[in-house]
Amino acid sequence: MFHLRTCAAKLRPLTASQTVKTFSQNKPAAIRTFQQIRCYSAPVAAEPFLSGTSSNYVEEMYCAWLENPKSVHKSWDIFFRNTNAGAPPGAAYQSPLTLSRGSLATAARAQSLVEAQPNVDKLVEDHLAVQSLIRAYQIRGHHVAQLDPLGILDADLDSSVPADIISSTDKLDLAVFKERLRMLTVGGFYGLDESDLDKVFHLPTTTFIGGQESALPLREIIRRLEMAYCQHIGVEFMFINDLEQCQWIRQKFETPGIMQFTNEEKRTLLARLVRSTRFEDFLQRKWSSEKRFGLEGCEVLIPALKTIIDKSSENGIDYVIMGMPHRGRLNVLANVIRKELEQIFCQFDSKLEAADEGSGDMKYHLGMYHRRINRVTDRNITLSLVANPSHLEAADPVVMGKTKAEQFYCGDTEGKKVMSILLHGDAAFAGQGIVYETFHLSDLPSYTTHGTVHVVVNNQIGFTTDPRMARSSPYPTDVARVVNAPIFHVNADDPEAVMYVCKVAAEWRSTFHKDVVVDLVCYRRNGHNEMDEPMFTQPLMYKQIHKQKPVLQKYAELLVSQGVVNQPEYEEEISKYDKICEEAFTRSKDEKILHIKHWLDSPWPGFFTLDGQPRSMSCPSTGLEEDVLTHIGNVASSVPVENFTIHGGLSRILKTRKELVKNRTVDWALAEYMAFGSLLKEGIHVRLSGQDVERGTFSHRHHVLHDQNVDKRTCIPMNHLWPNQAPYTVCNSSLSEYGVLGFELGFAMASPNALVLWEAQFGDFNNMAQCIIDQFICPGQAKWVRQNGIVLLLPHGMEGMGPEHSSARPERFLQMCNDDPDVLPDLGGANFDISQLYDCNWVVVNCSTPGNFFHVLRRQILLPFRKPLIVFTPKSLLRHPEARTNFDEMLAGTYFQRVIPEDGPAAQDPSQVKRLLFCTGKVYYDLTRERKARGMAEQVAITRIEQLSPFPFDLLLKEAQKYPNAELVWCQEEHKNQGYYDYVKPRLRTTIDRAKPVWYVGRDPAAAPATGNKKTHLTELQRFLDMAFDLDAFKKFS
Repeated sequence: MFHLRTCAAKLRPLTASQTVKTFSQNKPAAIRTFQQIRCYSAPVAAEPFLSGTSSNYVEEMYCAWLENPKSVHKSWDIFFRNTNAGAPPGAAYQSPLTLSRGSLATAARAQSLVEAQPNVDKLVEDHLAVQSLIRAYQIRGHHVAQLDPLGILDADLDSSVPADIISSTDKLDLAVFKERLRMLTVGGFYGLDESDLDKVFHLPTTTFIGGQESALPLREIIRRLEMAYCQHIGVEFMFINDLEQCQWIRQKFETPGIMQFTNEEKRTLLARLVRSTRFEDFLQRKWSSEKRFGLEGCEVLIPALKTIIDKSSENGIDYVIMGMPHRGRLNVLANVIRKELEQIFCQFDSKLEAADEGSGDMKYHLGMYHRRINRVTDRNITLSLVANPSHLEAADPVVMGKTKAEQFYCGDTEGKKVMSILLHGDAAFAGQGIVYETFHLSDLPSYTTHGTVHVVVNNQIGFTTDPRMARSSPYPTDVARVVNAPIFHVNADDPEAVMYVCKVAAEWRSTFHKDVVVDLVCYRRNGHNEMDEPMFTQPLMYKQIHKQKPVLQKYAELLVSQGVVNQPEYEEEISKYDKICEEAFTRSKDEKILHIKHWLDSPWPGFFTLDGQPRSMSCPSTGLEEDVLTHIGNVASSVPVENFTIHGGLSRILKTRKELVKNRTVDWALAEYMAFGSLLKEGIHVRLSGQDVERGTFSHRHHVLHDQNVDKRTCIPMNHLWPNQAPYTVCNSSLSEYGVLGFELGFAMASPNALVLWEAQFGDFNNMAQCIIDQFICPGQAKWVRQNGIVLLLPHGMEGMGPEHSSARPERFLQMCNDDPDVLPDLGGANFDISQLYDCNWVVVNCSTPGNFFHVLRRQILLPFRKPLIVFTPKSLLRHPEARTNFDEMLAGTYFQRVIPEDGPAAQDPSQVKRLLFCTGKVYYDLTRERKARGMAEQVAITRIEQLSPFPFDLLLKEAQKYPNAELVWCQEEHKNQGYYDYVKPRLRTTIDRAKPVWYVGRDPAAAPATGNKKTHLTELQRFLDMAFDLDAFKKFS
């Protein structure tokens, strides 16, 4: 009966007097709740049979009647019909017919009462139709919103109007509008009559268009829906599967009159538009033939960003990290980050000398870091714009990683202090897969930054490519739907609409800590750059653009007409900023030297001297006290949590570790454990990330233990080493290389006092992240004077497992090393090895022992500067019985060995050695096994090059001089056109002043990294081992 009476009360049409009363009342808006309200149309006493004992029975009858009216007695059918139709108290119930004389008359009266009631089915259908109409606008209203400032292209690339919305007269001409109205109402899609346009309907709880009113005429409902969803803002949100979030968005956009601005806010907006526009005008006047990738056509971006920052600052944000492509970067640097204008202007001077070492970069790729007062909130705020290459979206994960790191270091576990803003172009946002990879990191526990505000500068063209040829999705922003991020499309020629949307975006991020997208639908006034001619490919678009009045002029005229400002005030604002630019331009002429370090996006206060130099050029011992090694080893071989059941196989692994520690020996996994654990003891945060790194691809690491009886119960023994240790983060990543490596690079940017490692599942997977390696890691310091100590662990080795998963492509990393193969450096200087490291762009190693791997990881932090470290890690050596290191080689006073010389019989009598084999990595164990089998320990010496770059000229010169009668041979398991040969040979020749040839032993050149046939693999291996120990092999070439 509750359902019955509630339905009757809610669906009953309003009387005229009720309608007048509803519209005349000015009650404060009530808080919406989602509890059903019991609204009885008649007191229970009016229906005497509705007692407590019979109500359950009545409700069962009512449910049966709803399913089939004929399934109940005629009297119940009449009662339920009358009640639903709104019969007055006591009139709904009609007594059953009797056999008396008046029974026919009674039956006639009952039938006439039923037929006289309003058509309940029609009433229900009409209300459902109105609800469907409201929902249609909420879902598809953005398709007909007036988003394109040029008025020539639909933002969703579809000129048709969705079939279930009436649309706006601004979108269609009046005749078409009336026809659609007729089709959708009179017997059409919604089954409403034309007279229903003036009928008043109750509004559902899923809309806020009523404001303080709970019912509106259909005509007004349509008008308000069009005002909310079909003007200059298009809102995509109905795909979000959270009711609270949907209601929040509805309230922000549907509430009548909610988008209001004070005169002061309008004047601030105008002033920001003046700065944005006049900055570009000034650059165009002074350097008309220079590329600057200006913002003309989307000048509203500057006030948009400032609004997001203002609102975020108001909500408690202290630090905003930004990433963006080149378009508009100079304007953002000048008017958002507040880079000194003279520092920007002097970049255009072709005579400016570079003061910093390295290549430098174009002015529209540089970053910046600045702390200042936010004038709106009067709070300190730090702004960082990350440097970016031309690979437009490549900075996205880097920004996310840096943001995560800054949140981590300040204990901001909910993203309330540090946030990120990412700017995108429309073509890149839709076309580049890194956007998708980055979105999929947004809600992962070890990667979330608790919401990013994405701003798309949608100039409706990609260089010369029409958007209809650049994407298959309706909007460039559709990728954001995969993470339930609301998308706010807005016409960029309506500055107030843009500001409102940006406020809502900032509030959304602050409220829900989720991503949000602002799509600024604009245009590009010039070509791709200022020297480009766009009329070649977009003639019609650019004819319209040439007619287009700039947004500053439009908005100024609007505010003048509203009396918010007058013309002299507007002109004074322009003159004031023009004067600022001219004065800065004059000062810029005094700049003679370009300091790239002034554009640093991630400073490390206190790590370097004031002029950016290392505090020393030495490195302490990387060894440890034995009790530290033993303690770490014992924890690594135990479960430091009570009542925790581990897998039986893991118990055997831990037992083996315990035996190793007892014997003062480490394998590869234990050496890594000791390197990490010792750094944690010293207060260094360690973060290891990548696919399956918690267990390890080859099941050797097991840094996260899983309780076999309790779901999701885990233990990380590394975090139980010391009472006051730094935290250890080990996290399996999503199945992404590009995005995750970029993220970890960004994390490593934030602080030098952290060891950040990314491990590829297999070494060759690094090519999926080639952009991060080529554009950021390799040249990052040269381009942006930005050091980074990220470590790449790349499993590598020819194991007969096929072309994939064999080679980490060492030749590519070595090719990008910046040392000169033909110049022998001065070997007599103090700390030659440290000076080499300081001058290189990255360090490349292939360790053959666990102990050396331990040392190189610790050296990475103990160095007085930071360089990327590329480590080719083993696979079979993880369990090789000879790949062990004694504690003695890891104690205090020991160091990383760049070269491990021969220490066997050959070293005792060097003059008798006929051949000196140089090698690196796993192949050493193949060579020693073969040498032993052939009994050639006195004739052949084997020297391991552990650090390939910087090349250890000094140590290899000693080795070559030690064996004066020996042939020099480079041996590798990789194919000749791959691996290390092309890098090592010229440097070895330079080391010995080209006194001898350097012969090659290894596999023949090939297109694929390895064979897929096991037998062929073994045949190739034996062939080059035979050559390695055939002392006559090269005589015919002498």
